[in-house]
Amino acid sequence: MAQAPSRPPQRANSALEEKRFLFVTGKGGVGKTTVCAAEAVALAQKGKRVLVAMCNAKERLSTMLGAELVGSEVVPVGANIWAVNMDPEVALDEYGMMMLKSRALYKLIFDNKYVRTFFRAVPGMQEWAMLGKAWFHTTELREDGSNRFDVVILDAPATGHGLDMLRVPKVILDVVPPGLLRRDAERAWELFQNPALCAAVLVTLPEEMPTTETIELARALQGELSIPIGRIVVNMVLPPLFSKTERGALESVGPVPGEDGPAVSIAAGRRRASRERVQAESLHRLSEELPVTPSFLPQLFEDAAQPHAIRELAKRLA
Repeated sequence: MAQAPSRPPQRANSALEEKRFLFVTGKGGVGKTTVCAAEAVALAQKGKRVLVAMCNAKERLSTMLGAELVGSEVVPVGANIWAVNMDPEVALDEYGMMMLKSRALYKLIFDNKYVRTFFRAVPGMQEWAMLGKAWFHTTELREDGSNRFDVVILDAPATGHGLDMLRVPKVILDVVPPGLLRRDAERAWELFQNPALCAAVLVTLPEEMPTTETIELARALQGELSIPIGRIVVNMVLPPLFSKTERGALESVGPVPGEDGPAVSIAAGRRRASRERVQAESLHRLSEELPVTPSFLPQLFEDAAQPHAIRELAKRLA
């Protein structure tokens, strides 16, 4: 049996427990929320107070952590872990009240259909309502002056939408005149570009299209937005059964007629060899073309959306 791929030495993967804000994104369907849950557990076990902020998502985090359903209010979901599923309308209301510091004044200005229609029409305002809320939680303090949350993990939208969300603070700085909105966008933008405080976590699969999209995403984050990349997580990695030579031999075998045991076994071996070849090529590309050595999470052949599975994945990330 072939050995599992060896881990090359880390090149630039700084400790995520030192960050205040983690922006987790990747192609849809790669397991972003699973990685958010595992990262939260790993950080919480190191004594960090962690908030996972979801963006108006179909909520699955509570199942992964064995907690009650998470809504638009911040709630505890585990030891040292809290979560919120941000609704852009609710987040915008909260932001309006924070800016005006008066519920009565807020209701006078914001609580009418014309103002709400205007805000819905402003490009990027819903994205900023959620991104700004997630950032705001990094500024909250407890009564003793310590941070309410040590780390905020944003379970961001998939690649394209996630990039658009991160562009919003920069757009605000470019077009909005001085005021509270611009002030907060400037503070958030400073945090997002600070490698000591913020990192993007990119989640991908060992497949051709997710690999290509992840490499393009990393280039956009570093080139266009100057946002540091803290971790690349390759999810659902299979343990290799075959060597490179064995894979080539199996893939070169033509179709075997019949439906008996040998024919079925050879067909299954060819499929597995093909998948292992694509996986090996993808892992090589990611290691060569990205600034951070990838971390691997194994393919789980049971339901990964369960607390025991998340705890196992957290060990791998830790």
